[in-house]
Amino acid sequence: MTEIIVGIDLGTTNSEVAIVRQGRVEVIPVAPGVRILPSLVGVADDGSLLVGEAARNQYALHPERSVRSIKRRMGEFTPVQMAGKDYSPQEISAMILRRLRDIAEAHLGQPVGKAVITVPAYFSDAQRQATREAGEIAGLEVVRIINEPTAAALAYESCHHGARKALVYDLGGGTFDVSVVNLESDVVEVLASHGNNHLGGDDFDQKLIAFATDHLRERHDIDVGQHPLAMARLQHAAEAAKIILSSEPYATLSEEYLLEKDGVPIHLSVEVSRNEYEEMIEPYIAETLDAVHIALSGAGLTVADINEILLVGGATRTPLIQRRLEQELGMQPRAEVDPDLCVAMGAAIQAAVIAGDQAPTVLIDVTPYTFGTSALEYFNGQMYPFCFVPLIRKNTPIPVSKSEGFCTIFDGQSKVDIHVYQGEDPDALNNIEIGRFTIEGLRDAPAGNPLVTTFSLDVNGILQVTSREKETGLVHSITIDNAISRFTGDKLAEARERIDGLFGGQEDAVQPSSGATSAEASSPTDDGRRLRVEAGALIEKAERLLAKAGTEDAEDLVNGIEAVKDRTDGSDTDLKAAMDALADLLYYLDV
Repeated sequence: MTEIIVGIDLGTTNSEVAIVRQGRVEVIPVAPGVRILPSLVGVADDGSLLVGEAARNQYALHPERSVRSIKRRMGEFTPVQMAGKDYSPQEISAMILRRLRDIAEAHLGQPVGKAVITVPAYFSDAQRQATREAGEIAGLEVVRIINEPTAAALAYESCHHGARKALVYDLGGGTFDVSVVNLESDVVEVLASHGNNHLGGDDFDQKLIAFATDHLRERHDIDVGQHPLAMARLQHAAEAAKIILSSEPYATLSEEYLLEKDGVPIHLSVEVSRNEYEEMIEPYIAETLDAVHIALSGAGLTVADINEILLVGGATRTPLIQRRLEQELGMQPRAEVDPDLCVAMGAAIQAAVIAGDQAPTVLIDVTPYTFGTSALEYFNGQMYPFCFVPLIRKNTPIPVSKSEGFCTIFDGQSKVDIHVYQGEDPDALNNIEIGRFTIEGLRDAPAGNPLVTTFSLDVNGILQVTSREKETGLVHSITIDNAISRFTGDKLAEARERIDGLFGGQEDAVQPSSGATSAEASSPTDDGRRLRVEAGALIEKAERLLAKAGTEDAEDLVNGIEAVKDRTDGSDTDLKAAMDALADLLYYLDV
């Protein structure tokens, strides 16, 4: 029996966990009939931690106690505030990963300690390392980090065969990637990648929010931006309208009793057409199409060389995206694999390979960035000490190791500063410095004493740089994940202990599904308390929808709310059944 390694898609808006069992990819349900966990965390009134749907329900009521879209902050050192306390982006992400781990353990009935986690192809080294740290804080050994478009290609390749070149268009809630992939003889080879780590469905939401705030300003002369609670509710309304516009020509941005002005309640109800919405987001779509051509150029291919387009990420359900891709590339995109789930499925396939399962697909990935150092060379007609010298170029297959020789620039030079940069600009100072170190104690020699610098990039995109004096063998090196890492040693352990405390020391924080016995679930006391906190958040969300529901829907909502309230003091099983029924009703009314 092979060891258990799960695949995790840690997304901006939603996250999933999957595993390969008996040769089949299985996306593990986070609740009955639900396989997607909203990537939100929050703190309830009683101080308990909410992750997923419960946090999402709370967000519109208590945005100050909730955090969303944390993926966009990965790699930053600025703390995020939640319920009056500061947390690092790694810690917030760790809460999501910990919940996914608990869900997997409850479903499988045994511990889960290892994972393959996906990241956007255009994630920087700092962002990748922050993701690895989040996994470690969540109690997971991150055995591999792979790019999201690559994972999606694995999922598509697992059920299709034949040589072809594919363009993987990955637009999620907060990030965009495009990769050109060669699929041949059970080999998935990434030829080139490009993207934007701050472009996604969240930006589409902001356009709708701006549309609504402009309407309120013109009609009621009020600036909603000064009211955080109202803005959180507008966020909810924008997300709902965006989903509707994927299948309907019109949607209504609607929120009853959004706020008050001079004691008079202000309601929002404004219709937006799909045409208006598409005009709002057109610049973003144009930017993604520019990236498509950059990736094609990086792969040395033209549009005519592409055989198929693979859609990844929930935002690709936007009709304008599919229409523009078809216009630009002359073919209809494929989307038969669920765009919300294919990344987690691909991560699970890669996890199975690492675990030793028989799998036909071989993965060859590339680096999305150029890495190099600086040297004194001629630049714009004069000597300049910060000329960028690339060692590992963008779109090079990984793992890879490259070396280059450099020389001291004056007699008796005893030390050399090695700067490590990521970027494409010939001026190193215009690129991102991701690390530096000094090699000291060089021999007393005339200028021109040679040193050999080596850059090694592993399959996780982690870079190690070594510099060696050629004549003496004197060596110094740096691993860039440590150079930019926020958590090392005791700090990592402290963060893990802090997250464990928020989870109440539970081994599992979810109800077990089939395959797990009651003994393998978390303690009844902890589960019962958490279940009642989630029930309260669900009731609050249902009550908000009452004001704008039709007569028949309102009656169903009242019945559902009363059913949950009546069972709050009863058994966990009866309460959970009532909550599931109300959640199903909210799902259909909310979208």
